Amino acid sequence: MPVYVGIHLPRLSLEVFRPRWSREAEHGCVVLMRDKVFIADRGAREAGVCVGMKRGGVLTLSPDIAMHERDLIRESDVMREVAFSLMKFSPMAALCDEETVVIDVTASLRLFGGIVRLCRQMREIVGAIGVTARMSTAPTGQGAWLLAQSAGRAQRSKRRVLKMTSLERALGPLPFSAAPEVRAFIDWFEGLGCKTLDDIRRLPRAGLKKRCGVELLDSLDRAYGLAPELYEWLAVPPGFSARIELPDRIEHAEAMLFSARRLIVQLCGWLSAQQLALTHAALILEHERGRQAVDPTIIQIALGEPTWHEEHLMRLLKERLGRTELVAAVLALRLTATKVQPAEPPTESLFPEPGGTAEDHNRLLELLVARLGAANVLRPAPSSDHRPEHANRWISVTDTQKPEAVPADLPRPAWLLEKPLQLMMKNHRPFYGSSLKLMSTGERIEAGWFDGGLTSRDYFVAQANDQSCYWIYRERPGSADADDPRWFLHGLFG
Repeated sequence: MPVYVGIHLPRLSLEVFRPRWSREAEHGCVVLMRDKVFIADRGAREAGVCVGMKRGGVLTLSPDIAMHERDLIRESDVMREVAFSLMKFSPMAALCDEETVVIDVTASLRLFGGIVRLCRQMREIVGAIGVTARMSTAPTGQGAWLLAQSAGRAQRSKRRVLKMTSLERALGPLPFSAAPEVRAFIDWFEGLGCKTLDDIRRLPRAGLKKRCGVELLDSLDRAYGLAPELYEWLAVPPGFSARIELPDRIEHAEAMLFSARRLIVQLCGWLSAQQLALTHAALILEHERGRQAVDPTIIQIALGEPTWHEEHLMRLLKERLGRTELVAAVLALRLTATKVQPAEPPTESLFPEPGGTAEDHNRLLELLVARLGAANVLRPAPSSDHRPEHANRWISVTDTQKPEAVPADLPRPAWLLEKPLQLMMKNHRPFYGSSLKLMSTGERIEAGWFDGGLTSRDYFVAQANDQSCYWIYRERPGSADADDPRWFLHGLFG
């Protein structure tokens, strides 16, 4: 049995207009119009303005009222943002009439833990976009659309329908005006005493077809599962780049997290629909434009482990924004996926490795780099040089340079001192807390003649009275560092 989810955005026009609305409302009454009054604030309602009134009637009641046209293009863009974000759950998403998105989640129920958990996650995603949603489920897309549109009248339990018999019971009591094809014949149906969709379905089909046309019957048949449904699923673009205007000038980078999450959820939806994983992204902070233009601030996000998970990306972005100093106020954000690769699902082992998986380790490194900076998170990169101070190199974890081969059969300490420590001599033996006893044969290192850093040493593993082991060396006569042989501590064994 197919399962569709209908997401209706009942306050979309107001929420798109909200930042400007709040500023206008401080100075007087505000109404939002298209052909008729669509939304009126409290001051306008107190003046007698009602939803559905025309412009002339509004001006008659309150000549000084502020009227604004709906931004239909922006409303359509926000609907597309919602649809792209919800593609995390299914790539089959369609933009429908009257601010509603319909998604086929038949193949996703088991993956996301059932319809209840899936709807809860969907509601969280829509909330991250910053819009209000009414949600319903049904075995037909048209049925889900009708239930979502009428969710304000129906009980919450009647919005979640998974069987055809339950769908008939849920749709039947809805007002007949819920179907758009009926609204042109409201007076005629009221004259017949019809109030609900059940009342219309009881009328003869031949008479309905002759009086109202075939569109009404087709719509009801699709809603009740008696006719096939064809949707134009939203096409997924080959690349991702989304931009959002901020509601106000923002002076602190951390204050942009809410708007940045709005972009992140869209990116994760796009990645899931394309079955891709993100490796590099760029967050662009746009500043002043025009005569006082300021170059945008670009925050590069590089991931050691490809991911498509919102939580991890948000943690990284939070750390990066926390370390960013703004050169000017931010007016808009743009997020671009600069490098992606095919997503590979994690392998589930029967006996997990202690300490976490390789993916967990890479994510930890990414968080450390975001918090401390790439120059402060280092990894060993040994070099094929016999001199220990040259062979023991540390580079940034973001550097892709591969380590060179080093001798594996010679003793090397876990801790190499940055500068060798000259040792005291007692009874002709090196002393460090106690007399040191040589435990190995000498390893002669003589190199550096080619770069002017001649080193001539004999290294030994030495042991103290408490059984601690040290790596010490003796300078040989003729070394560039000293004329007389001396003993130095260069490393400590674990």
